Amino acid sequence: MTSPIRSLEDANILAQAIVNTIPEPFLVLDQGFRVLSASRSFYDVFKVDAASTQGCLLFALGNGQWNIPQLRHLLETIIPDRVAMDNFEVDYDFPVIGHRIMLLNARKVIYDDSPDVTILLAFRDVTERRGVERDLATLLGHTEELLRQKQVLLQEMQHRVANSLQIIASILLLKARAVSSEETRFHLKDAHQRVMSVAAVQQYLNAVDGLDQIEVHNYLDKLCAGLGASMVGENNPIAISVRADESMVLSSTAVSLGLMVTELVINAIKYAFPAVRPGAAILVTYEVDGADWKLTVSDNGIGKTETDASPGEPGLGTSIIDALARQLGARVERTTDAAGMKISITRATFASHMPRAA
Repeated sequence: MTSPIRSLEDANILAQAIVNTIPEPFLVLDQGFRVLSASRSFYDVFKVDAASTQGCLLFALGNGQWNIPQLRHLLETIIPDRVAMDNFEVDYDFPVIGHRIMLLNARKVIYDDSPDVTILLAFRDVTERRGVERDLATLLGHTEELLRQKQVLLQEMQHRVANSLQIIASILLLKARAVSSEETRFHLKDAHQRVMSVAAVQQYLNAVDGLDQIEVHNYLDKLCAGLGASMVGENNPIAISVRADESMVLSSTAVSLGLMVTELVINAIKYAFPAVRPGAAILVTYEVDGADWKLTVSDNGIGKTETDASPGEPGLGTSIIDALARQLGARVERTTDAAGMKISITRATFASHMPRAA
C-alpha cells in the first residue's frame, strides 16, 4: 500500500521533483507573479540560475528579458478572469538565446482553505516548427505559382493545337475539293477525317482539363453529340446514342477510347447509310466488369458484304483502331450482316449484356 505524504516538507519535495521532471521550461508563480519554483529545463533553456530566479518577479528575470508585453497581457489581464489559458503565442527576441517563438500554457490553482493563488506556467519552444511551417508555406506558394504558370502555358498550348488542327483540316478539305484525281481526293478527305477525330477528342478533354479521371458515359455522350451535330445532315438523319455503365477511366485511357469511338462513329456515318434510311441509328456502348471492359459501336446500316472487302493491307482507319486497342490490352472483333455492322473492342473475357443498334 502506498504511504501517504506525511508532512508539508514531503509535499514540497515531491512537487519540486515533479517540476524538475517536466522536459519543457516550467514555472510556479505566486499571485504577485514572483517565482516560487522553476524546472531544470527552464534554467537550461533561458540561461539563468536558481539564485537569481527564486523569489524574483517574473518580469525582472534576466535583466528584464521577461518583461514582454504579450506575457504581461496574459498574466495581468487574461489569467485573473480565467482558470486556464492554452497555447498563448509569444514571439520575442531574448537577450541571451535570441529570437524564440513560445507557446505558453497557464493554469491558476485555487485552494479551498487559503486565499492564496498559485499560477503554473509552461513554455513550449515552437521556433523551429514555425520556421518549418514558414518554409512550407513559401514552398507551397512557389509551387502554386509554378502550377499556375503551367496551367497558363497548357491552356495556351491547347488553344494553339486546336487552332492548328482546324487550319490543317480546312487546308485538307480545300485541297480535296481542288484536285481532279478521285484517288487523291479520297485520301485527302480521309486525312481530313483523322484530323477531325483528334480535334473532337481534344475539344472535350480540354473542357475537363485537370481531372485525372473522367466519367465515361458523360464523356462519350458529349463526344458523340458533337460528332452528330457536325456530321449528320438534315437530309439523312442518323440517331447516335450512348449506353454506358457508370465508371471512371484515366484521362490517358479516355483519349484512346475517344479516338476509337470518333473513328468508328465517323465511319458509320459516312458508309453505313449511303441512302436515306428511316430509323438509321448508331449505338455506342461501354460495359465494365471489374478491370475488364468492352466498347462497342454498332449500326443498323447496309453492313459490309464480301465484295466490299478489299484484299491486301488494312485501311488506315482499321490500322488506327487495332493499334489503339493493342495499347489498351484489348482485342478487336468485327461482325457484319444484313442488320448492319458491329465493332467490339474488348479487354479480357467479357460477356456483353448490351443490345446492338436496332
